[in-house]
Amino acid sequence: MSTAPARITYREACREAIRAAILADPRVFLMGEDVGRYGGCYAVTKGLLEELGEARIRDTPLSESAFVGAGIGAAIAGLRPIVEVMTCNFSLLALDQILNNAATIPHMSGGQFAVPLVIRMATGAGRQLAAQHSHSLEGWFAHIPGLRILAPATIEDARHMLAAALADPNPVLIFEHIMLYNMEGELDPAVQGVDIASARIRRPGHDVTLVTYGGSLFKTLDAAEALAREGIESEVIDLRVLRPLDTATIMQSVARTRRVVIVDEGWRSGSLSAEVAMRIMEEAFFELDAPIRRVCSREVPIPYAAHLEQAALPQPGSIAEAARGLARPAP
Repeated sequence: MSTAPARITYREACREAIRAAILADPRVFLMGEDVGRYGGCYAVTKGLLEELGEARIRDTPLSESAFVGAGIGAAIAGLRPIVEVMTCNFSLLALDQILNNAATIPHMSGGQFAVPLVIRMATGAGRQLAAQHSHSLEGWFAHIPGLRILAPATIEDARHMLAAALADPNPVLIFEHIMLYNMEGELDPAVQGVDIASARIRRPGHDVTLVTYGGSLFKTLDAAEALAREGIESEVIDLRVLRPLDTATIMQSVARTRRVVIVDEGWRSGSLSAEVAMRIMEEAFFELDAPIRRVCSREVPIPYAAHLEQAALPQPGSIAEAARGLARPAP
């Protein structure tokens, strides 16, 4: 068996995670819109129906409330369903099932019923899919007690977070950014699993902390490289887990750099970035040497036109500008 890192795409990492989970546990199956014959809206599940059969790869009617509810029932009955919602915009059609059933039943039953359900969905913009297929709503779900919210940004996390999510007795939502599916990277065969509890420092630095997650991670790393050429060393935190937040990693970084920029593809008002900023104010206010800055999507429905779509989203230039203003404020 080769021990050399394999070069694969994020899409392939997601597919292999699903395949390995189904082969490892007879209770695991995948269900959702177009996951079987079509191979998934983003081709993540292409070929799995032919390999694993209809009992394990189940196409469903186009009714998010119905098939998410079916997944909840299957989980309560002892199975380990992976439910795919085509895009997070459509998850709103299943919000009652997710909030009032999946997140709530374990508590309302006094712990008598577990809901070991995993829901995967695509999130984010950048592919000119217009407003009904391009928003970032993971911050909304991170508001709900009883859920664990994951945002894998790397090949390693895309490959290994699913297994950890399936082992959780409570519902887990995984948000896969659409701009990451074609990304290539190396997967170290020595890594056999990852945690789903902590943030990761993707780049060390001492001048400013850049906090982000998901599809914004690589824009933020690009901004950090641009800042480094100017002599500003940025520490980049990949949140990975949006609920529960790993506040310890954030606060430790703030104590080192004393300046923070939060990058979030969600809208600014009521966003995950606002929650992170407030926690910093509550727990690390006296560590700060400058105001917290946020770089978020413009507060408009995501445009279809390519130039407007890009203008609406956080970009390396706007991230670097925000960090530069903290590290080197104008006289």
